[in-house]
Amino acid sequence: MNKQQLAAKIWESANQMRSKIEANEYKDYILGFIFYKYLSDQLVQFVTKEGMTPDEIKALSEEDVDTVNYIQDSLGYFISYDNLFSTWIDPTFDFDESNVRDALSAFSRLISPTYKKLFEGIFTTLETGLSKLGESAGKRTKAISDLLHLIKSIPMNGKQGYDVLGYIYEYLIEKFAANAGKKAGEFYTPHEVSVLMSHIIAHELKQKDTIEIYDPTSGSGSLLINIGEAVEKYAKSKDSITYYAQELKANTYNLTRMNLIMRGIKASNIKTRNGDTLEDDWPYFDENDPQGSYHALYVDAVVSNPPYSQAWDPSFKDSDPRYSRFGLAPKTKADFAFLLHDLYHLKPDGIMTIVLPHGVLFRGGEEGEIRKQLIEQNHIDAIIGLPSNIFFGTGIPTVILVLKQKRQNTDVLIVDASKHFIKEGKNNKLQACDIKRIVDAVINRENIDKFSQVVSKQTLRDNGYNLNIPRYVDSSPAAESWDLHATMLGGIPNSEIAQLHQYWQAFPQLHNALFKAKSSAYSELAIEKAAVNATITQHPQVIEFISAYNQAFAGFDDYLNTTLIQGWQAVNRNQQEPLLSAELFNRLSSIALIDKYQAYQYLNNQWQVISSDLEMMQTEGFTATKQVDANIVIKKKDGKDTEVQDGWKGHILPFELVQKTLLADDLLALEKQETHLAEIANLLEEILESLSEEEKEQDTVKESKDGFANAEVAKAAKAFLKEQKDSKVKFDNDSYEAKIIAANKLIDEEKALKKAVKETAIALHLKTITTIEGLTDNQVNELLHLKTKTTIDDLTDEQVNELLRLKNINTIKGLNDEQVNELLHLKWITPLSLELAAMPSAVISQLTSQVQALADKYAVTYSQVTNEIKTSEQELAKMMSLLTGNEFDMQGLAELTSLLKGV
Repeated sequence: MNKQQLAAKIWESANQMRSKIEANEYKDYILGFIFYKYLSDQLVQFVTKEGMTPDEIKALSEEDVDTVNYIQDSLGYFISYDNLFSTWIDPTFDFDESNVRDALSAFSRLISPTYKKLFEGIFTTLETGLSKLGESAGKRTKAISDLLHLIKSIPMNGKQGYDVLGYIYEYLIEKFAANAGKKAGEFYTPHEVSVLMSHIIAHELKQKDTIEIYDPTSGSGSLLINIGEAVEKYAKSKDSITYYAQELKANTYNLTRMNLIMRGIKASNIKTRNGDTLEDDWPYFDENDPQGSYHALYVDAVVSNPPYSQAWDPSFKDSDPRYSRFGLAPKTKADFAFLLHDLYHLKPDGIMTIVLPHGVLFRGGEEGEIRKQLIEQNHIDAIIGLPSNIFFGTGIPTVILVLKQKRQNTDVLIVDASKHFIKEGKNNKLQACDIKRIVDAVINRENIDKFSQVVSKQTLRDNGYNLNIPRYVDSSPAAESWDLHATMLGGIPNSEIAQLHQYWQAFPQLHNALFKAKSSAYSELAIEKAAVNATITQHPQVIEFISAYNQAFAGFDDYLNTTLIQGWQAVNRNQQEPLLSAELFNRLSSIALIDKYQAYQYLNNQWQVISSDLEMMQTEGFTATKQVDANIVIKKKDGKDTEVQDGWKGHILPFELVQKTLLADDLLALEKQETHLAEIANLLEEILESLSEEEKEQDTVKESKDGFANAEVAKAAKAFLKEQKDSKVKFDNDSYEAKIIAANKLIDEEKALKKAVKETAIALHLKTITTIEGLTDNQVNELLHLKTKTTIDDLTDEQVNELLRLKNINTIKGLNDEQVNELLHLKWITPLSLELAAMPSAVISQLTSQVQALADKYAVTYSQVTNEIKTSEQELAKMMSLLTGNEFDMQGLAELTSLLKGV
């Protein structure tokens, strides 16, 4: 299930629940039940794997102490059969609200002592809120049952390619923020920002065998999850990562635990704590013996997105080891208190990233002093300015600060990424190429014009430890300037031509082919403006550039085919994308002018498709490529959105691709019919438009005047034809009678053609299934034989689907492996190859446009414009002398004429 389908389901359910609970509370119920389903499913999978039969699972109960203990030792909890999620939604089970209350109470009672910290109180929010779901037990039972049946279809196997729980949380926060009256940005870090932080940290930790990561304001847990996934690309085992999470708000703390557990992380690797990070530092202790069980926490990486500029109490914190070296943040803004907390918990070789408001870079007072100490003690490694409006709920600019406990270098890398984003709805969003560009700059500590700058400590001192990004990186676009000399006298300033220096470096001889000197400081086109494009595209150095580019990508298709298609079973999806991007950048390394990050975006877009398909193939086997699925769509039924089947679709191979590749003739025949159908519709519209207003009042035209009344047209046409036959008089082509006869003929043709189109479309649909799954032609003909018993127009969707069920949909014997590989190549590799192949042409087109724009800019001088104005004024004055009018008109004309003549 993709994000859009999931969002539609969640929103529909939320709307149904609005009358029962506050909109912003809805997320707590749905997320709680989702987690309970996950735990139930995990238990069933575990005992099944251990050899339990369905009947033995049905006998699971608290009374079987040995089994309870065994499951508790393995999973940390126990759920009896009657309390399983799958039991509740079983049609034979008489579900009641009390089942949930009893189950949640039993869950709390049956947590293993070893896992008490992880599971205790995790369902408190859900348990205490059930009473809000209706005024009576019956209404609450109905509401809960509706939620359960929605949740049963939500995927929770960790194979969706996105954080399901985090996505639902983010989606609901966005939808309900107005109702909640809160800034959602306090709780949820956008996925792209989380990925950016994760990649920076993962690269730093890639050589470590075991890793500990910590988020002191964990929210939904998404930051920790993304870092874990990024580190997994380098780690020997996902079980080598330990997660520490602390969260103040109980509801959100429960969500952190749920999310970490649902990602398949070993329970022993999850350390969580519900508490105030600033007031109560993480001594990971037993609450019954705080002093005796104190254990200072030092980790490899800390990541956080704390609430911005929150008030805090710095009283009695002077001796707190977290702050004593640097000073205390002001009580009105805790931003630096969170930062110093994070830094304190780093190991000597640790790294941290934190998201904070832009003001921390330049505000004075206590914050200025803390910033000075951080710079002088070499802790600040990099600053990344993010686009504004990137966090939901707040449009303020934010920054990511990268700090280390110990560094060799003393400078600071400053990155201005504020201009690198795409607009998505009301918010700005980082693309994969934006993330890659930032991460590369941070890792390589690069100076990039208008993007990044390595700034020395002395420069920072000279600027009073002010880290405001525009002081060091000017990312603003250059203001357009006009050369006065060229404006008055013509010519193109050499200084403006020189601004295209990257092109002249790549094509040094092209400059002289396009421009010739007019004076020492000005040039003009050496060719006609219309010949600019031809001159560029036909220039030997440009031709060589395109040839070198094509040579760089020679064999790239074969490399992708061998790696991804021939070797599909061996592809490690977690680690493959970095390998592909490295291959891409290596091929582009010697090619000038091509934006490697745009090429990376093309690769990343296509990788999302490839990775999803590979996951299905590696999970289900190669036969998944030859499978078709029911095509489920949402349609309105009785005023409600209802899931219905609308034909079939390829499980991996799209019908459209199969049709274009293997059934091109059939597809062309259908397209011709559809084209002819459109032509008929246009002819009918022309006839309708040609009728007079009086004729449009006849019964042959609909009351709405936007179409013909087909039955009345047929009746009238029959009468006119009879009249024509009886009187042996031919109607004039422009007559009403002739138009109605013509319209009737077209309507009959349209009806027959619509029937034929439907027949052809169903035949093609069936033939596509045949091609994928292997129905014989006789079977297709047998299915299509129904049209001899009833017309296609009368065939309902249900009847078509019933016919399609006649075939053995699980028997895969159609496409051979070679055909599948060809189709996979067309789906996975060809789109990327076409986008990459078009990149040199885009460079040439851009150069052509810029050269033509320069020529146009100064093509007409100011004196020419002035002369044209004067000429026009003189001509207008002459024409005005021919005008006549009353006394006052003539006085006005005389004055205007004098002005035009300059008298």
